[in-house]
This record gives sequence, C-alpha cells and structure tokens, in this order.
Amino acid sequence: MSKLWGGRFTKQTNALVEQYTASIGFDKQLAEEDIQGSLAHVTMLGKCGIVPQEDVEMIKTGLNKVLERIRKGEIEFSVSDEDIHMNIEKNLIEEVGPVGGKLHTGRSRNDQVATDMHLYLRNRVVELTGMLYELQSALIGQAKDNLDTIIPGYTHLQRAQPILFAHHLMAYVSMFQRDIGRLIDSYKRINILPLGAGALAGTTFPIDRHFVAEQLGFDGVYENSLDAVSDRDFILEFLSDASMIMMHLSRLSEELVLWSSTEFNFIELDDAFCTGSSIMPQKKNPDVPELVRGKTGRVYGNLMGLLTVLKSLPLAYNKDMQEDKEGMFDTVATLEGALQLFAPMIATMKVNKGRMREAVNTDFSNATDIADFLVGKGLPFRQAHEVIGKTVLYCIQNNKFLLDLTLEEFQQFSPLFDDSIYQVLQPETVVNARNVYGGTASPQVKAAIDRAEQALAVSAEWIGAHSAGVAE
Repeated sequence: MSKLWGGRFTKQTNALVEQYTASIGFDKQLAEEDIQGSLAHVTMLGKCGIVPQEDVEMIKTGLNKVLERIRKGEIEFSVSDEDIHMNIEKNLIEEVGPVGGKLHTGRSRNDQVATDMHLYLRNRVVELTGMLYELQSALIGQAKDNLDTIIPGYTHLQRAQPILFAHHLMAYVSMFQRDIGRLIDSYKRINILPLGAGALAGTTFPIDRHFVAEQLGFDGVYENSLDAVSDRDFILEFLSDASMIMMHLSRLSEELVLWSSTEFNFIELDDAFCTGSSIMPQKKNPDVPELVRGKTGRVYGNLMGLLTVLKSLPLAYNKDMQEDKEGMFDTVATLEGALQLFAPMIATMKVNKGRMREAVNTDFSNATDIADFLVGKGLPFRQAHEVIGKTVLYCIQNNKFLLDLTLEEFQQFSPLFDDSIYQVLQPETVVNARNVYGGTASPQVKAAIDRAEQALAVSAEWIGAHSAGVAE
C-alpha cells in the first residue's frame, strides 16, 4: 500500500529520509493511547452523523482487534509508515477494508499526536504520584522507628547541631510532598483535550469536541486551535517537575552514599540494593543511589533539550516538535526506575543508632546551647559567642569535648557557668530545647509525622480518584 498521504507526490520518499524522519521507533509507546483516542473520535463521528453508524461499529471493532494484536506482539511496525498513527491506521484498513480510511475524518496527525501525549502523561502522573506516596511512606516508617535516634545535623558538611534522625528523614518527606503537589497541579493542564483542532485551524465537519473530552475523561478542551496543536508546555512542566524530583532523590542519594561509608557508618543498605567489586571482595557498593544521582543529569538534559527545541518555533505545528517524545519517554522511564527502587531501599535500610550517638558525643554541635545558656544568664549574645569560641578552642587544644570539662574549667571562661550546664549539654536536652513548630524536638517531630500522614491520606484519595483515568 502506498503512503496514506501520497496523492500529492510523484516520487517515492528517499529511504534515508524515511529513516531520518520516522518516529515509529519511539512513538510506538503511544499505541494504547492512540487507539483510545481514536475510539472516542470515531464514536463522536457517528454521534454527529458524520460517519454512518454501521461504519463506526466496524471501525471500532477493527481498532480493538488491532489493539489486541499489538498487545500480543503480532504487529510489526513499519518505518515506511512513519509513526504510530499511520501504522495503526494502515493496520486498521487491512483489518476492515477502505471503511477504515473514514477514521481520520475531522482530525489531523497534529491534534492526534498531541492528544496521545496528553493521555500518556496523564496516566504517568497518576502512577508517579503513587510511587512518591510509597517513598514517603517508607521514610515515615523509618522516622517512626527513629524518634529517639540523635544524629549530628550538618551545614557546609560540618557538624552543626544535634537533631533527631527522624527530623532529618522528614525533611525529605516534605520535599516529596511538594513534588506530589506539583504533579497534581500539572494534571490540570495535562487533562485538556487538543483533539478537534485539526492541523491548525479546526475542521469543517460539525464535530463535538466536548463529547470527545467527556468520553476520554478530560476536564475541558483547548480554546484555540493553533495553541492546541503547538502547545508542549504540559510536557515542559512535567520535565521540570521530574527534574526537581530527581534533584531531591539525588540529594538523598548523596547522603545515603556518605552515611553508608566506613567514615560515617550511620546506615547500612540492604544487600539487595548494593553490588560488589570484581577485584576487592570486601566491597559493598551503594550503586543504586549512585546511579540515581548520576541519572539526574539526563533528566535535566531532557528538560533543557525540549526548551531549546521550542524556543524559536513559529505557530503552529513544526516537524521539530517530533523531538518532544524521546526525552519525555526517557524521563518517565528514569523516574519510574528510581522511585521503584527507592521506597524498598529506604524501608529495608538499617540504622546504626549507636554510631550516630557516638558521633554526637564526640563533637561540638552542642556549643550553641552554651551560648543560649549564657544569654539566659544575662550575657549579651555576641559576648556569649566569644566565650564559647574560646571554650571550644580550649577543648581542641586539650583534646577534650565540652562534656569532658570540669566546672572549674568552664568558669575560667565565665563565672556565669554552674552545674546545670551539664544537663544543658546533653544531646536529648539540646534536641528537645528546639520545641518550635518545624523544629527537631521530639513532640514537634511526632506532630510533623502526624501531619505528613494526613497529607498521605489526601494523596491516596487523589490517586484513587484519578487512577480510573489510567488506560487498562
């Protein structure tokens, strides 16, 4: 069969041009969505009296047969048919005869492909939100198990102040909650139907775009036909959201790599999520977080790539826009792969509470609390800061830590010190002194966990309500 658009042409397409311009190698991933959109479109054509009902039923039967054959792997897609749309239409015509050619009435590949990508991303956003939910659940589980575990908190990768390990983990729960919020918000702009815009100007046929939107579960339709076929903002927004998710995963990955090193020895990742060395038998390498950290760059690259493709395009559709798909598919695969591994990796992570406590006891991260103690005694903060700086210097020069000092040694720096300083300096006291909303004190962390679990319940409700829109 000649090309479905070949009537205007007098020569066959150059074979190299076919190879270079064909998108079937990657947009075959849209097969399910393409048929889903076509079924809704042809149903509308019948409702509006544009195509006879008997032809509509024949086309729908044919589309379902093509879908079944695709799912069974019985259809070999052809580069000569360029893309998933033409491949499916050609197989439909082979299935039901010339009547299959009526399917494309009132639409263009321009609005068809845009519809496919809206359907595809809509499904992926729901799935990814569910994966983030699982990761948050794993982090909260570890936080609950470590409400009494104290760890050095860091700034500049230098020990700063003691915090609950649960508090540290809940920081990532907050990050991923923002990620969920962004995905849910992006769903509003993904869930708009471009079909019916035609190539760029609409169609002469009396179609019912809102009926198609209702069939496919879209919340509305594009207001402008030019915008409908040329808009890729919804993909850019997804790639931006995905980049931030990967950035958060990468930050957590970096900490997992550090914490699992001999130098830190704060955690141990389960063997199932690590690999060994081909030459050094003692090694246990945290390859999963390392690779997630590395793959973050490719997701950033996909975002920048599409931004660059779109920056100079005139309205409406241009072939350049074919470059929107590979980066989108790669980002989805990269993000899904990372999230599928991260939740069970966090859930099975072993926490070395003793080592964390040892680290807290052998640093000066409680120094700020001495300054606060002196301020409470009436000493101006700047003077208190200087006193503690000298006290810490004395400890360093004498190979001691603050809790090692005698009261006489404290009092050589300020007469305001008394025996209560030893209780002030206890890690539990330091942690629980920060009993402000969002702080590391145990009551605040417990309250944060409660709030996070309430947010999880809201996310679960949203996921459940929108999973019905995911293609079977």
